[in-house]
Amino acid sequence: MSKKLVVVESPAKAKTINQYLGSDFVVKASYGHVRDLPKSKLGIEVEHDFKPQYQAIPKAKKVIADLKAALKGAAELYLATDFDREGEAIAWHLVEALRPTQPVHRITFHEITRPAIEKAISAPRQISEPLVDAQQARRILDRLVGYKLSPFLWKKVYRGLSAGRVQSVAVRLIVEREREIKAHKVRQYWAIDAIVKAGKDQFRAYLTKPDSTVRAEFDSIGEAQRIAKKLRQATLTVESVEKTTSSLKPSPPLITSTMQQAAARYCRYSAKKTMKIAQDLYEGVEIAGKTVALITYMRTDSYQISEVARKQAGKLIAENYGARYLPSTANIFSRKVKGAQEAHEAIRPTDFHLTPESLKGKISKDHWSLYNLIYRQALASLMAPAEVETTTVLIKDTIKPRLLARGRRLVFDGQLKVLGKEEDFAELPELEQGQVLTAKSVETTEHFTEPPSRYSEASLVKELERRGIGRPSTYAPIMSTIVERGYVSKLAGRFVAEPVSEVVTDLLVENFPSIVDYDFTAEMEAKLDDIAEGHLKLVPVIKEFYEPFAKTLSEKEKTVSKKEITEESTDQKCPECGKALVIKLGRFGKFYACSGFPECKHTAPFLDDKFSKQEEKEIEVEAKEKCPKCHGELAVKQSRFGTFLGCSNYPKCKFTKSIVIHSGVKCPDCGGDLLKKKSRKGEVFWGCSNYPKCQRAYWDEPSSEKCPACSNLMLKKKDGLTCSQCGFSQATKQPTSSK
Repeated sequence: MSKKLVVVESPAKAKTINQYLGSDFVVKASYGHVRDLPKSKLGIEVEHDFKPQYQAIPKAKKVIADLKAALKGAAELYLATDFDREGEAIAWHLVEALRPTQPVHRITFHEITRPAIEKAISAPRQISEPLVDAQQARRILDRLVGYKLSPFLWKKVYRGLSAGRVQSVAVRLIVEREREIKAHKVRQYWAIDAIVKAGKDQFRAYLTKPDSTVRAEFDSIGEAQRIAKKLRQATLTVESVEKTTSSLKPSPPLITSTMQQAAARYCRYSAKKTMKIAQDLYEGVEIAGKTVALITYMRTDSYQISEVARKQAGKLIAENYGARYLPSTANIFSRKVKGAQEAHEAIRPTDFHLTPESLKGKISKDHWSLYNLIYRQALASLMAPAEVETTTVLIKDTIKPRLLARGRRLVFDGQLKVLGKEEDFAELPELEQGQVLTAKSVETTEHFTEPPSRYSEASLVKELERRGIGRPSTYAPIMSTIVERGYVSKLAGRFVAEPVSEVVTDLLVENFPSIVDYDFTAEMEAKLDDIAEGHLKLVPVIKEFYEPFAKTLSEKEKTVSKKEITEESTDQKCPECGKALVIKLGRFGKFYACSGFPECKHTAPFLDDKFSKQEEKEIEVEAKEKCPKCHGELAVKQSRFGTFLGCSNYPKCKFTKSIVIHSGVKCPDCGGDLLKKKSRKGEVFWGCSNYPKCQRAYWDEPSSEKCPACSNLMLKKKDGLTCSQCGFSQATKQPTSSK
């Protein structure tokens, strides 16, 4: 009897499925897509309803031949590619490439388990044309934008750049965040904190604004110290004690975006690495000589969990933790991601009995870490909420200011029993209204307002998802692409906008606003969803986008000037010929160039930090060195930590070199050099070169002059020099206490 051929994407998936099918089936892998648009040309017949010109992927030709050979002796063909639009499209392309004469069945499943596979085989369906069209529409739109707009950027900026329908929007987000950070004006302020004693117990409290629970902020350290001094001498009594109990509800099970965010936070995985590990867990990993699929499908935006899985988890919760840990009514998460496909399931373990503890040491550390996150979040989402008691105490004194203290006590741990998350449950002692307290200590603490943080992979995914831009399958490729194209670099896990990203973003915003418009891009995602659901047709959607885009592109080819985009005038003169210097944008960032080019070829690094002329000369000398790793040119770059030298062959070569700016002043503690540095928040400070052995640091630039009052180090302020210790100022000539 002829066997039935089952085709999946990967060998790992094939191996797992093969365990659950009988000898009547043969399982083969397609190794992903077998056809795609050509790389050498547009590959879309714009004049013929945007017909795509698909061709066999070179590396897939042997796979196609092998599948055709296997199909010859088969009675039926089952296409078991992934349960999403991309999987549906792969199934369709397989039919187009193989041209089978046998009956063709499309089967899908959320998890690779025996019951799921047997159920899918018993209830096959036809390939969904709307799902295939939705995937094709995305592919065609992305190709039209990429292959039409990228050459425009080559002409108007420089060769090698690329544009993308979602990629360019992601870059715009990073650029706008960078500008928010640069525009942020740091404000210095002081707050007052106290350690309060109640008998043998003590707890922390802070000073509030009048008639408010908001922390008081002082612009003057003198005013803060005056209030602190009075508080130390005041009599404190409890004004009021308020206790409230609230429920800490479980969070939903993980979906693609939240899995990437959790993996970035707890495991330090990139989105790309997370998806690779999740793919392995879904397709199957080796455990004691057997291939076991551990999680459900990992590309999903639905919070649903099947009833079968709920019942299994509920039984396990009751047995292991007790009936109290089961919610009185099932936890249903109504918060939906825009365009979520509710037919799918959230990411959960295929079997709740396969606990992380039971798998420790049996699978790799990376696989275990991600599985542990998925398992615990899925189980916790089905548990009763934790209960927390919050105590708020207002403390009055004899001088008007008021202190506030808050404490939290865990009454019932609920889902936290499984998550084991560290929560802030600092409890307060039992206090009564009118009780007399003692201020053990009162401190003034210095603070600085902080700019918004740069995007990490996790926070960028979260923002794209919030805006309805992109889909689960697109997030990881976006992260990789914007780095590979040189638009952004990554430093300390955060995206830093390169100069070219600002130029290209401004160019697109001004001339192609819809391409990088957040709402327009989200609306296009919604239209792709409508195509998948059969509400819209592929050709009208693409035509509606392309016709105005093509018209604008034709106009901008003639009107946009490369010189206006890539050059900025300056009032500086070329040191070699005396002509004006201009700031140009090249492949390796901004640089100074002589306007007399090509007669005069003088160039110099462009620095947008505040450096002295001597510092600029030092950096210029260092920038002329070659990369010690690949011998490429070194380019001056800016990051959240200041200016540094980076290899121009990034991201192929990731060599970087710090630019050390010396103050010329020795550390008063150890004699080391005081160097210009930047904190993690981007604030400039001057710290000792012997850090971490010596932790001497100043927010203001040190001066070589000594204080005439106490002989300590003087610091450069806007209004003159001020002593770092006694507060002596050249402007006031009066010492002021900093204590």
